[in-house]
Amino acid sequence: MVKDVVPLQQCARALVIKLRHHGDVLLASPVISLLKNREPRMEVDALVYDDTAPLLDGHPALSRLFLVGRRWKDEGLFFRFSKERELFGEMRERRYDLVVHLSEQPRGAWLARSLGARYSVAPAMPGRGRFWANSFTHLFPIARRRHRVEVNLDALRRIGIQPSVEERRLLFVPGAEAEARVEKLLEGRPFIHIHPASRWRFKCWPAERNAELIDRFSAEGHKVVVTAAPDADELSLIDEIVAKTKAKPLNLAGKLSIKELGALTARARLFVGVDSMPMHLAAAMGTPTVALFGPSGELEWGPWNVAHRVVTSAHSCRPCGLDGCGGGKVSDCLATLAVDRVHAAALELFSN
Repeated sequence: MVKDVVPLQQCARALVIKLRHHGDVLLASPVISLLKNREPRMEVDALVYDDTAPLLDGHPALSRLFLVGRRWKDEGLFFRFSKERELFGEMRERRYDLVVHLSEQPRGAWLARSLGARYSVAPAMPGRGRFWANSFTHLFPIARRRHRVEVNLDALRRIGIQPSVEERRLLFVPGAEAEARVEKLLEGRPFIHIHPASRWRFKCWPAERNAELIDRFSAEGHKVVVTAAPDADELSLIDEIVAKTKAKPLNLAGKLSIKELGALTARARLFVGVDSMPMHLAAAMGTPTVALFGPSGELEWGPWNVAHRVVTSAHSCRPCGLDGCGGGKVSDCLATLAVDRVHAAALELFSN
């Protein structure tokens, strides 16, 4: 039993801070659900970067979603100061009783001090000194080789909230508009969703192997849909893959919003992809997932709470966390993964 339990029944409002990338924000969604489940009268807000907002927008447990602009700093000092002041004023008016900070971002410490919350919890960060440690009423340790969903939930465990299995589920709401657009794009036939790209190329499987897998699925009678973010490098990878295929897949790369991507993957029989936000999105939508892992660790970042198979190499050095072998942007542990293994993993999920 935690001795310094936070009495949620005395908390009218809570702020959850997750200023990280898209996948990180989605993996924090159970924290919002759990707080609301345990104290339905409490209003739960979140603070994220503006480009990650679609991952939490529409979350049924969320009262307000506050956004930090990624490009505010590019607009000049006066503009940024004005936006920061406006944002802080809006959050200050909410009079939070609890702040839950889920990363090492320094802004969380400043907000925990300045928003006047009675309770605040954040990860213990050795080496950050007294300012960090004294900014929060509660600190929780980050365990190695622990899934990020559980790490996020450790913040609530530290203040006395033990999640059930059901409360650990990811939650994403595509919305009616996204559902309607995806319905128009598809022909109603079952399909396999492949998202080969990542913002980091060293996490990607070679184009020729993606192409061979697509052709195998097509030869077996499966419709294949490929997607990617509207990023030049990702679109280039997709173009290379499609050019190498014999049976051309439906190419929706760069054509879908995040909400539409969620609506699409929810309809798929199977998702195949690398360690990326769309893989977590597939898990959130309950789509069976084949995930290819190289330099990053599947114990920390693997598909969460969904039927899945993780395909990795036997390299003794992985997961190394490096941007390719020797920093060369190419990861041997991914480049050497055989198509047979990925295909076999997909067939296992189909058989189940």
